[in-house]
Amino acid sequence: MIKRFEKIIENAMNEVTSDVYLVGGHPMVVRKQGVVSFQYDVRWSHQEIDHLVTQLLTRRQLESLRIRKSVDFAVSIKQARLRVNVFNTTRGLSLAIRLLPGHIPTIEDLNLHPSLREIAKLKAGLILTCGATGVGKSTTIASIINDINNSRSAHIVTLENPIEYRFQSNKSFIQQRELGTHIPSFEQGLLDVLRENPNVIVVGELREAETMRLTLNAAESGHLVIATLHASNPEEAIYRLCNSVPVEAQNEIRYQLASTLSWLIVQQLSYQEKIGFRVPVLTIVRGSSSVKNIIRENKLQQLNSAVQMGKSDGMFSAERYQDEYLAIRSNFVSPIKTFSPSSEVSQEIMYHSPLVDEFYEPVTPVKRKITTISSPETVNMVLDPGFDNGEHMLTIEEVGSLEDVINRMTSK
Repeated sequence: MIKRFEKIIENAMNEVTSDVYLVGGHPMVVRKQGVVSFQYDVRWSHQEIDHLVTQLLTRRQLESLRIRKSVDFAVSIKQARLRVNVFNTTRGLSLAIRLLPGHIPTIEDLNLHPSLREIAKLKAGLILTCGATGVGKSTTIASIINDINNSRSAHIVTLENPIEYRFQSNKSFIQQRELGTHIPSFEQGLLDVLRENPNVIVVGELREAETMRLTLNAAESGHLVIATLHASNPEEAIYRLCNSVPVEAQNEIRYQLASTLSWLIVQQLSYQEKIGFRVPVLTIVRGSSSVKNIIRENKLQQLNSAVQMGKSDGMFSAERYQDEYLAIRSNFVSPIKTFSPSSEVSQEIMYHSPLVDEFYEPVTPVKRKITTISSPETVNMVLDPGFDNGEHMLTIEEVGSLEDVINRMTSK
């Protein structure tokens, strides 16, 4: 099954296919340049899909599939990075496969405002990237991390779900940890990371209250922390963070957020008629003194006014971003070029240590028996502690002259 699957991925890369859909008893479906089409000559049975899934998923992922009836993961096949969602349907298990670009897009490739390059220079603070699912938050963060990697020396630790882009250390030392594979939870990952002496911490998703609290603690302790949050506007993002804890603890959270917030970016995708494709539209809030006071005093209704008046501080509302940046920009990079499937730049081996597997059992070396004959009449059994294949060895220890040995042998 794996070889057949590898061939499909290889063909998809050659034909610049962005998505592949596999489900039992149905022709394979592909998406090219946004257009869905059927591949009637490629059809998998329900049992073949089941077999493929068992080969692609780890034991932990299979358990998640049984409980949640779906699972997200990323995997490298034929030098292509794939983001895969396995989910249950009326036809059985179905796979939605997105072929990711092998290189990490730059801020320019993503048609983002060039001011985002300033984030790479920060040594501490909180960077929040917000928006709905599928608007490109993770890709924006990847471009920022790559900027840091190419511009300065730092230790970067990422906590992701799943790992979509694989980084290759350049000027920075980057270590990536995936939820369910390398960490049991974002909370545990954040507790671990503070013992790993990082300069930059990336948190894939702020969802649970404890994750939010630990993220703010990490930013407050002098790290640069970059995180994503589901929110449609800056006010909602701040409200979600501040109201993630009981009422008696909300003042503390507000003060932490006010003291650490450097950038709050809300991202959405908007179709631009003049160029014929979608580009990111950003709302950018910077951690100015006025913004910090608004958060500290819990006057979030004034936040929009602060953004409108913060043009000199590099702030944008979505409307001003459209009118003052996108409307006057002349050159845009097509997403077909940016997101075309390609071989991964990083060729590092993805190794899973069996020592962290819950089913792992240490193998005790099997000792070999050595039969030592010091004389024809005496046989001693000894153990060789360095041998591990369970075989026996016979050795003869000669204690007299060769003539004595020959005489004893011939006399019998």
